[in-house]
This record gives sequence, structure tokens and C-alpha cells, in this order.
Amino acid sequence: MRRVVVTGIGVVAPVGVGREGFWSALSRGQSGISRIEVFDTSNLKTTIAGICRDFRPQEFFDEREMSRLDRVSQLAIAATEMARCDAGLTNGQLDNYDVGVILGTGFGGQSSIEEFCGAFFSQERGRRSAIAIPKSMYNASSSNIAIRFKTRGPNITVSTACSSGANAIGQAFLLIRYGHAERMIAGGADAPVTPVVMDAWKEMRVLSTKNDPPERACKPFSANRDGFVLAEGAGIVVLESLEGAVLRGAPIYAEVLGYASTADAAHITFPDPDGEAHAMARALKDAGIAPEHIDYVNAHGTATKLNDASETEAIKRVFGNRAYEIPVNSIKSMLGHSMGAAGAIEFISTILAIQHKVIPPTINYEECDPQCDLDYVTEGPRVLGNSAPLTTAISNSFGFGGNNAVLVAREYTESTGKR
Repeated sequence: MRRVVVTGIGVVAPVGVGREGFWSALSRGQSGISRIEVFDTSNLKTTIAGICRDFRPQEFFDEREMSRLDRVSQLAIAATEMARCDAGLTNGQLDNYDVGVILGTGFGGQSSIEEFCGAFFSQERGRRSAIAIPKSMYNASSSNIAIRFKTRGPNITVSTACSSGANAIGQAFLLIRYGHAERMIAGGADAPVTPVVMDAWKEMRVLSTKNDPPERACKPFSANRDGFVLAEGAGIVVLESLEGAVLRGAPIYAEVLGYASTADAAHITFPDPDGEAHAMARALKDAGIAPEHIDYVNAHGTATKLNDASETEAIKRVFGNRAYEIPVNSIKSMLGHSMGAAGAIEFISTILAIQHKVIPPTINYEECDPQCDLDYVTEGPRVLGNSAPLTTAISNSFGFGGNNAVLVAREYTESTGKR
């Protein structure tokens, strides 16, 4: 089995675009939630979302390209370009059959679907797009990445709801580990902040309705939490074999140690702590480490009543009494929930926390919940040192359908490289 490392990071998120801007805002506890201004929300109870307001697609695409790409593909390709540059790779180093793409998405080209359907049902035949299918199909983003960067290896789209991005990274990790690829572009992208999706979530009654002020709406693990905040975004990492990364002198952010995916097989929307706990335990086993070696848990933490209580219980089952000593946070308190992109963005946050020895806070925590009684880093960003090391962490992603994905990452140093 080959060892796998992260050598490049690209991210487009409501708090910032690019690794540095993203981390700067996140580590300060800055919220990216704001009012929706791109469509009419007068018939909605929730009028806020996590919008990537700093994203400028014209910096990455000309007008013709933009017209042929749904927003989700724009986000994904832009994040990939940033990850490529961050990894110090030229396009020529991607143009071969040993480099592939695995991308997670929960909604695909949702905007293009709604635009076409609107024209169809209004009988405005002249407005119907001839490229609605290639813009909206679920594998459009991964395919467009491959076309743009000439990656000729495995090209796979993963759609497991909110665990999609984490599963994509996990599957890419396995391909490199077992010699089926040398380098992979992996992550997730979603752009689901649309009128139809917002209305559908409204009917499920799982969105927060605390619209004023927007930045205070998402309250993971707090007793007065009332639902998640929908968001868009993209997170992409470049994964490589350790041998290959060292050979080319690549920057190394962290090592991916383990990965596991399980199914609750219980309910299409209600989470099950048993399935979640097994995903964490199996990821630790895959990494070859014991629970006591985990210094930090990046939680799924959506701010829904059921999810936060279930995840807390699952963490306790895996870590026992030590669960109370491990910092647990939810960056969705600042970003909102970007569905298929969430797991990838949160994995990026996890490895940046390991690198900087800072755990971003869970903002908006206001009331203690007896069912959520762990250390959720609610006092602000936590700077760790020798007395409280941060070298190994897990990132949880749980999705509708009972899909659970867990990634384990560890600090990479010269000494661990010689292990």
C-alpha cells in the first residue's frame, strides 16, 4: 500500500475564495451567511444562505465558457485551478492516464435544470437551451475538469448527498493507495441555492428561519438550534503518492491516513448514531491508529436537532469517556451547508487546522443541550501548543440516505515521512 498526501488546495466558499482567504476568515470565526438577493424570497420563511459573493467567474472563464457552464461547474473548475497552482503542477503534469478526477455533488447543475423547466412549462420555446443536458448532468463538473486539464485517468462523479465530497476524496485516496493512479483531483462542488431547492427544503422544515441577523442563524449543537443554512461552494484537493510528491519536491499539507464509508440502512432522512460510529471506527482501523490518537474532530454538525444529537452520541460510542476531552467543531456555523461540497471543504479546513495548530470556532453557540455535551470550541478560535497537540484528526460527513463518510488526516513532517 502506498502512502497518500495532500499537495494542493483550492476552495471557493461563502467566507472567501482561495486557501489563504478561506482560512483567514474561518480561523477568526467570520460568518459568510447573508441575505439572498439573486431571486425573490418573499414566499419563503428562510431568506438567507451561504453565497460565494467574492467569487468572480470572469477571472477564470471568458464569456463563451461561462455561458456553457452551470455555476456548479464554474465553482469546481475554479477550485481545481487554484489547487493545481497551489500544488505547483503544470498542465503538462496532469495530461496523462495516471491522473484522474473524482468529484462529489448533491445537486449537479440545478440552476440549468430550473432554467430549462421554467421555459418548458411557460411554453417559451425560444428560451430553451440546447445544452441544458450537458450543463446540468451530474458528471458535467468532473468531465469539464478533465477536459480543461487533460486528465485522462479515472473520471468519476459521486453523489451520496451531504457525504459526496468526503466520499470522493476517500475513493481517490484508495485509487492512489492501491496503485491505480499516481495523482488525483478530488473534492466536491454544489450550487443549490435556487428557488426550487429552497422551496423544497422549506417544505421539509429543516432550514433555519432565524433570518435576522443572517450571520447568527446557524447554531450547531446549541439547544436553540432550528435547522441548517443552505450554501454553495467547492473544495478541491490534489492527492499524490508520497513517493511521487517527494520526488518532485511538492508542498505537503498533510497525509491521508484512512477512510471509511458506511450506510445506516435505517431511514432515508433520520440519522443513526450506530452507522455513524461504525464509519468513524472503521476509518480509524483503516488508518491503523487507536481512538486515543485523535486530537480533533471536525464534525458534520448541521444545526438540526436530530443530526447534532446523533453525531454527539456516535462520537461518545467511539471515544468513550475521552470524547469529553477532544475538541469538536462545526464550520457550518460560518459557511452554511454546501451539500455535496461540504465534506471536501471541511476536510480542507481539517488539514489547515492541523497545519496551523488552530481549531476554528463553532460560532453562535448560545444554550447548553443535555444531548450535546462535548467540547464544541465555542469560545473562539483555539490555538493549540505542546500541552494540547494537534497532529491527527478526523472529518465526519453524513448524508441523507444514511450515507456516512469519515476521513483521517495526520500532520506530515520529515520524521513521519521516514516512518
